[in-house]
Amino acid sequence: MDGSILPSVVLLGFMFLLLACGVWVALSLLGVGLLGMVLFTNSPAGPLLATAIWGSSNLWSLASLPMFIWMGEILFRSRLSDDMFEGLVPWMTRLPGRLLHVNIIGCGIFAAVSGSSAATAATIGKMSIPELKRRGYSERAILGSLAGSATLGLLIPPSIILIVYGIATDQSIARLFVAGVLPGIMLVGLFMGYVIIRALIKPEEIPPLTETYTWGDRFNSLKRLGPVVCLIGGVIGSIYSGIASPTDAAAVGVFLSLILAWRTNDLTRATFVDGLMSATRTSCMIAFILAGAAFLTMAMGFTGIPAGLARWIASYDLSPYALLAVLTVFFIVMGCFLDGISVVVLTTAVIQPMITAAGIDPIWFGIFIVLVVEMAQITPPVGFNLFVLQGLSSRDILFIAKAAVPFFLILILAVAIITVFPGIVTYMPNHM
Repeated sequence: MDGSILPSVVLLGFMFLLLACGVWVALSLLGVGLLGMVLFTNSPAGPLLATAIWGSSNLWSLASLPMFIWMGEILFRSRLSDDMFEGLVPWMTRLPGRLLHVNIIGCGIFAAVSGSSAATAATIGKMSIPELKRRGYSERAILGSLAGSATLGLLIPPSIILIVYGIATDQSIARLFVAGVLPGIMLVGLFMGYVIIRALIKPEEIPPLTETYTWGDRFNSLKRLGPVVCLIGGVIGSIYSGIASPTDAAAVGVFLSLILAWRTNDLTRATFVDGLMSATRTSCMIAFILAGAAFLTMAMGFTGIPAGLARWIASYDLSPYALLAVLTVFFIVMGCFLDGISVVVLTTAVIQPMITAAGIDPIWFGIFIVLVVEMAQITPPVGFNLFVLQGLSSRDILFIAKAAVPFFLILILAVAIITVFPGIVTYMPNHM
């Protein structure tokens, strides 16, 4: 057994001890890094801690993170989601499953302007749950489709977790954003396909059609989708066309979302301050976690643990597919106890040398890890989408988790598809 295994076990045990005691994730990362430096190296921990924290904070790419979070907070407090729902309804009435597809497409669209899974679940859920229940849809089908579809907020750009992964692994955020487009569209298609099949097998979960819409109604409804289409075009289009960097595009998104909120009379002093303060709290939390992760990464480098673990795993001569299977199980287990951003920053220092040694594309692996982390959003005990929907529906969290099981399985299928056909992820980044 490699000599790095004992230090790894000690540090991992200490980390779980801190997390179990309720210590903040960022402080747990710093504590584990300090312990590793003190026990297993002769390097000066203090100066290295200061260097790591300053280096992780003084990044231009990090500026896009609070801007995208603020954009989502502004839209969360506007009527954009209501307009989006009303704009989609007339187009879904003839499709098996009917308005359940509004949950999926609505989450997909809102994911493209929020970047957050929890924000997507809360925004679409607060509007669709009472409306669909009033129309007679099965509550299990409503909550399951919402829990699964809201995970698109982690994948469809601009994704906060992709920004964090890009910063942690020194990858191009623009290429990661582009890489998430086709897998995101694929997931929307898989979710809609499942809803169609379920509606055909269990028609009793879908109420009878009571409202009809003409083609005139459908085209008139597009006016309600106009603002969100313009916002997506302004943010994502500026990145894909090369006009703006992700950081510049985030500023464009904030500006456009403020204009939209002002045009709909949702921008008041109270909503502006409320959104700004909420975005500040979330951004500080993520920045603090990234600072702790940066020091832990530096500490791991000095201890030699990541390289030792990579050699240990390499000694088993695992194929890339076997390695990915092991990592999938590992990330799912980690995601049962930690949020997605914490999972990414906690594991980057140890996992990246293994990925590099296995010859796996880091851009592809970024999408892979996001898909696996998406599964964790709908698995108890720490499934953030489950908590959000529990608050909106007052249903037991286990009821919501059971409703989300089919979408968990679809995410596993999506991981298998991009593993067998990696071009789904890499084609657009390689041709941008």
